[in-house]
Amino acid sequence: MRFLNAFTAVEVSAHCDLPCGVYDPAQAKIEAQSVKACIEKYNASDDAVFKDRAISIKEERSDLVKHHLWVLWTDYFKPPHFEKYPQLHVLFNEATKLAGAGGTKGSTDVAVADQLLAKIEEISTIFWETKAAA
Repeated sequence: MRFLNAFTAVEVSAHCDLPCGVYDPAQAKIEAQSVKACIEKYNASDDAVFKDRAISIKEERSDLVKHHLWVLWTDYFKPPHFEKYPQLHVLFNEATKLAGAGGTKGSTDVAVADQLLAKIEEISTIFWETKAAA
């Protein structure tokens, strides 16, 4: 009998991984602003070495944007949020794609960085609405 009790599942629930206050879309926004700045500096420079460095940093920061968005998407937002804001999955999908190879990671177009920042702002608005309601 003790052997069977060792495999008994215990259901637990939590709003997020840690008490609220550890998540913030500002992290993704800061990285996206850095991506935009790298693109602007890349486009303004004629120095090949500088441009290579700008591209490298832009790609690294684009990956960080995706990371911070994925943490919000998978760890902070829970099913009740997705029920109240049915557009959230699409917003996260579009934002992470804008930070990926088809977006800022693979582009030197400032307009793409602006689109990414706009998506992050939409996510941020919803995030803060959920925090106010908690």
